[in-house]
Amino acid sequence: MEQVVLVASDGTAVGTASKALVHTLDTPLHLAFSCYLFDGSGRLLVTRRALGKVTWPGVWTNSFCGHPSPGEEPATAVHRRVRQELGIPLRDLELVLPDFSYRAVDTTGIVENELCPVFTAVIDDDPRPDPYEVIDWAWTRPADLADSVARTPFAFSPWLALQLPLLLAARGD
Repeated sequence: MEQVVLVASDGTAVGTASKALVHTLDTPLHLAFSCYLFDGSGRLLVTRRALGKVTWPGVWTNSFCGHPSPGEEPATAVHRRVRQELGIPLRDLELVLPDFSYRAVDTTGIVENELCPVFTAVIDDDPRPDPYEVIDWAWTRPADLADSVARTPFAFSPWLALQLPLLLAARGD
């Protein structure tokens, strides 16, 4: 059973919990990560979450995200997870928003409460996603994505809507 790292507000690890049990009405703060993948021409890969996902099924989101295992560095987890979820390697991994955190509640009452460092990286191939994780994907220009999120925020994950303006500012887009 996959474990997540519980953290204090300063990011200090304070324990672990089962991932299957941690996303509830009283979700404790835990460690996660988000990653945004770009191609060589600056396009951004967005993915649509599988319909079987517990949180925010079927919405468009960042390239991929996940949780580091206990004792695993977030950057190591990013490399592990991209292979599991998208079936490809990445390069030029960069931590761009180290202190991002958020809390969001979906329509079923499930709560995300995460300290979620945000990374960017480059990929050279199209993804080969695991259908239990991703049901669709697309390349887009970052400015077009920002426009879509502004016009139809309900179609996107809350973490994407919160992270994207910060990410674009950090990148100078």
